[in-house]
Amino acid sequence: MDIDAFWGIIEAARVGAAEAGEPFDEVLVKHLAERPCQEILEYAERFDEAHDALYRWDVWAAGYLIGGGCSDDSFIDFRAGVIALGRVWYQRVNTAPDSLAAHPDAIQAANLRDRSEVLFYEDVNYAASGAFARITGDEDAFYEAWSSFRGADTQDDGVVDMGEDFDFDDDGEMSRRLPRLAALFLSTNP
Repeated sequence: MDIDAFWGIIEAARVGAAEAGEPFDEVLVKHLAERPCQEILEYAERFDEAHDALYRWDVWAAGYLIGGGCSDDSFIDFRAGVIALGRVWYQRVNTAPDSLAAHPDAIQAANLRDRSEVLFYEDVNYAASGAFARITGDEDAFYEAWSSFRGADTQDDGVVDMGEDFDFDDDGEMSRRLPRLAALFLSTNP
C-alpha cells in the first residue's frame, strides 16, 4: 500500500465518521475490515511509519503542552491522534508542531480544565488489529500475521534521532520553541 492509499483510508474514515456521527476509530476499523488481510497489514506498516516519523522531542513538547503533561504512553496516543486529524494536519505537525495552535481542537482544549483526551486517541493505534479480529474472529490473528508479514524486519537497532532534547517544564524554553502553543496553554495552566 502506498502512502496515498493509506491517507485515503484515513480520510474516508474521517468523512464516514462525520456523516454517521460515530467515533473515528470505529469507522476506521469498519473501513479496514472491508479489505483483504494483506491490505490491513500494509496499512499497519504505513501507520507505523507515519507514527514513527512523529517520534521527536518537538512533537512530544506539543503533546505535553496540549495535554498538560505527556507520558510515554500518552505520546503514543498523541501521535495516533495527529494521524487521525488527516494528511494535511499530519504534514503540518510533522513540519512544525507549533502549527497545532491553529487547530480547533487545540484551541478548544486551551479552555478546558481536563484536556488530557483532546488530540490523544489511543484506539486509533489498534484499528488494524481490530479489523483483523472482526474478519477472523480471533483477537490474536493480527499479531501472528504481523509477525509473519514483518519477518526479519521486526529487529530494531534502537537508535532514533528525536532531535534536540529540552526541558518541557521550562516555560521560557517552551515559549521559545513552540510560541503559539505556549501562548495558548501556559497561560491557562492552573
